[in-house]
Amino acid sequence: MFSSAFSTRPCARPALAPRSRTLHTPRFLALAIAAALPLFALPAQAQQAPAALETEGKNLQEMVVTANRIEQPLSDLVADMSIIDAQTIERQGPGSVADVLARVPGIQISRNGGPGTTTSVFMRGADSRFTAVYVDGVRMDSQSTGGASWQSIPLALIDRIEVLRGPAAAVYGSDAMGGVVQIFTKKGEGTPQPYVGLGFGNRGTFTAEAGISGSADGWDYALGLNRSQTDGFNARTVATANPDKDDYRSNAVSGRLGYQLNGQHRLEATLLASDVNSGYDSSLTEDDRSLNKMYALGLNWQAQWTEHYSTKLQFSQSRDYYETRPSPYQTDTRLHNYLFQNTWRLGVHTLTAALERRDDALTNGGIDRDRHQNALALGYGLNTGPHTVQLNLRRDDDSEFGGKTTGSAAYGYAFATNWRATATVGTAFRAPTLYQRFSEYGDASLQPEKSRNAELGLRWAQGADSFSATAYRNRVTNLINFSSPGSCDSEFGCYANVGKARLEGITLAATTKLGAFNLHGSVDFQNPRDTENDKLLARRAKRYATLGAETRAAGWTWAADLQTSAKRFDNAANTNVLGGYTLFNLSAQTEVAKDVNLIARINNLADKRYQTARTYATEGRSVYVGVKWMPR
Repeated sequence: MFSSAFSTRPCARPALAPRSRTLHTPRFLALAIAAALPLFALPAQAQQAPAALETEGKNLQEMVVTANRIEQPLSDLVADMSIIDAQTIERQGPGSVADVLARVPGIQISRNGGPGTTTSVFMRGADSRFTAVYVDGVRMDSQSTGGASWQSIPLALIDRIEVLRGPAAAVYGSDAMGGVVQIFTKKGEGTPQPYVGLGFGNRGTFTAEAGISGSADGWDYALGLNRSQTDGFNARTVATANPDKDDYRSNAVSGRLGYQLNGQHRLEATLLASDVNSGYDSSLTEDDRSLNKMYALGLNWQAQWTEHYSTKLQFSQSRDYYETRPSPYQTDTRLHNYLFQNTWRLGVHTLTAALERRDDALTNGGIDRDRHQNALALGYGLNTGPHTVQLNLRRDDDSEFGGKTTGSAAYGYAFATNWRATATVGTAFRAPTLYQRFSEYGDASLQPEKSRNAELGLRWAQGADSFSATAYRNRVTNLINFSSPGSCDSEFGCYANVGKARLEGITLAATTKLGAFNLHGSVDFQNPRDTENDKLLARRAKRYATLGAETRAAGWTWAADLQTSAKRFDNAANTNVLGGYTLFNLSAQTEVAKDVNLIARINNLADKRYQTARTYATEGRSVYVGVKWMPR
């Protein structure tokens, strides 16, 4: 039986060819995606809302770093990637990183209540712990739940997000079995640019932000501060939980300081930290509190030694701390990472070699354990004419499990003007967490989870218009599930390598311009299935889509987006049904005075009542208005 760590933090007991004229027409492709929405068949659960379309448009000359850990033009990649820019993040208002990711192709989310509560991100149907998360190149992870604590990452201080879909263990090592999300904070440039912002919304929502960025005399700097709070709503739908409102408070800071020693050498330090205090309900009488603290600190030296050879030396440290009150529970993960990256660019060839060390430490009740992994990663890229090749091989030596080798091979062929076909195969793994091995529910003999992935892609792009189709199959074995009592000290059950899963599906995405409107959207058809019992994996729908439209009129930038999902199941046995839903959101933005911008946003316009986790409520209609002063 397959179960995963999506539900809650661990507490007293773990929760169980030649181009045709038709295909060349991008508007036809966008309309085809929109036409697929009736297949969701959600009359009983979904609200009625106008259809629009959403996914991000792509500038193929834009530089990205996540695919192969080096800076490359998007046009050179075979990988399946999305980019979320600062404007898209700004329009989200006081939302979360997960809320923004939910509008990206191939991603669904689940949340146990309101802001600040446990959040899961499922990429291509993979469990949340199978997505590797980085902040300015600093790895974030929890050795208790596994995966990043999404609810503790402050959206307001983020400038850009890169999303890599598909296993990437041959580049990043353990954990990247479903994909990689890399988050970037702002970098200073030019004359000093201060900003101050305030925002207000219903349910006592309030945000305040301030910062400054710029560069001079070889130095660049950026500093940002943010405070967010809301009175919230009752997060539980059961009579046994406290019916009070579950509020949320967050304080966060980001900083980046860089110095260009000369034309070849650069030093940089980055920091992102947050302190979150949110309410949750576990009993009828208590006002339960959930405390999340995180930070990501990075120090880098980048050097261009010759025209062809460059290096990056990085030391990074991150922390994931979680505590509940008044019920006493604490877990504290600290991660140290050391990276020495080498890159050779020789004409159409790119070679990379990296040495990496990762140290994990966990303090959790009676657990005080640590481990380390040493790795060598090699990469080769070729871009010549219509052909693109990317090969990667990595060897990880774990202090507990010995050696693990992963590899990937990708090929892209531009078979006609503006068209490219791609094919990728790869392997990945995730080492069990220290909690899974050494808690009272743990088994020290657990082995790493493993996966084998294959995917095919077809892409077309011309100017602002684009279309892509990606089909994938990812077979996961040696899954660690919470199983029956046995090898551990608990009578409730133990973690064990007993599961298998098959993650397969197809993602369609398109962008186009129709008159004054920019349209963008995606549809996902997937089948994330437990192959041991042939059941769907919990909290993952078989069909979901995002749609959106943007335009400029009367001095305002107007945007509308729609999110729709078919039903999903809350448990591994597929007996608890979570109904399908459709959400419609609106935003508008304008300059109300010199250097003063106003943004207004309405989420869940039709006030839809739905759940992404059983017995946990989601927010109804919410209204937010914010102003920001930023002199140019």
